[in-house]
Amino acid sequence: MAALTALVQPFGVTHTGVAAADVLQRAREALHHRIDTGLTDGMQFTFKNPERSTDPRQAVQGAQSVFVAARPYLLPDEPSPGGMCARVGRYAWLDHYAPLREALWTVARQLRNDGFKAVAYADDNSIVDREVAHRAGIGWFGKNANLLLPGAGSWFVLGCVVTTAPLPTAAAPVDDGCGTCRRCLDGCPTGAILEPGVIDAGRCLAWVLQKPGIIPEHLRAAVGDRIYGCDDCQSVCPPTVRLGPRVPAPVPQEAVRAWMPVLELLEGSDHEVLHQWGRWYLADRDPRWVRRNALVVLGNIGDASDARVQRVLADYRAHADPVLRVHAVWASERLGLEAR
Repeated sequence: MAALTALVQPFGVTHTGVAAADVLQRAREALHHRIDTGLTDGMQFTFKNPERSTDPRQAVQGAQSVFVAARPYLLPDEPSPGGMCARVGRYAWLDHYAPLREALWTVARQLRNDGFKAVAYADDNSIVDREVAHRAGIGWFGKNANLLLPGAGSWFVLGCVVTTAPLPTAAAPVDDGCGTCRRCLDGCPTGAILEPGVIDAGRCLAWVLQKPGIIPEHLRAAVGDRIYGCDDCQSVCPPTVRLGPRVPAPVPQEAVRAWMPVLELLEGSDHEVLHQWGRWYLADRDPRWVRRNALVVLGNIGDASDARVQRVLADYRAHADPVLRVHAVWASERLGLEAR
C-alpha cells in the first residue's frame, strides 16, 4: 500500500485508502430510495444503474480491492473582475480530474505489471466513489452528503482503481465529525438538503444549472451570479473552511477560470461559447443551456441602464428558441425592462 501511495503523490494526491470490493449495499439502498421518492430530478450518473454503480465486481470481474485517492482542489479566492461576470464552482476552476486520472492510471499500470487486473475510474458513473472512499477510511459523510476528510474538509475530487489485487483494507470507516452542526443545511440557498445526507436534486443549484430544460421560476433569484456549480454548503462547513488544504502545486493564473463574462457568452457564436465552456459538462454539448444560465444571471446582476444589456435582452426576447425567450422575459422583468 505504501508503494502505491508513493506513486500518486507526485500528482498532488494527499489521501489514499483501500476498501474491499464488496457490494456497496448502503449506497445501493440510498440510490433506490432517492429514485423511488423522486429526489433525483432526472439526474442519471450513478442513479442510472444502481446495481452496476454499487458493485465493483461489475467493473472488474473478480475484483478484491478498491484503491481510493483524494486530490484537493481548493484555490485562493478569485475576486470578480467586474463587468457583469458569473461565478463558477470551485471544483471547475481547473481540470483537477486530469492529474487525478494520471495518478490512478499510474497505479493501475503498476498493478497490471504485478499480474493483476486493474481499471481506474474518476468522475465516472461506474462506481459510487464517495461510498468506496468512506469504506476505505478516507472520510465521513457530512450532512451535505459530501465526503469530509479528517483535518482537511471536503474540497477534494475522488477517484479509484478497482483491482483483483488483495490489498490491505481499512480497519473501519471514519467516525462522524459533524456532531450537532447544521450550517450546511441552514446555508443552502434553496433548502435542498432535506435532512442530513438527503439532497433534493431538483433544488440543488449545482444540478439545476446543469440539467436541460427551463429553470423553475422560484429558483431563479437564488441562482444569483452562479453560472456553473454551487459551493455554499461547503463554504459554510467549519472543517472545510478551517482545514481544507490548497492545491499542492503552483497553478498558472491564466489557467484558472473562476468567472465567466455574461454578456460575451450571450453575444458569442455557438462555437465561441463551446470553446469557452471547454472542459465543463454541458448537456448534449448544447450552448443554449449556457445561454439560459447567463440570462438568469443577467436578470440577477445586470445593470438596467446599460444599453448593451438592454440590447442583448431585447434580442433574446425575440429569439427563435422558446427556452431562451422565457428566461430573457424573466430577466427583463426583473430588471424593469419589460416595457422598454
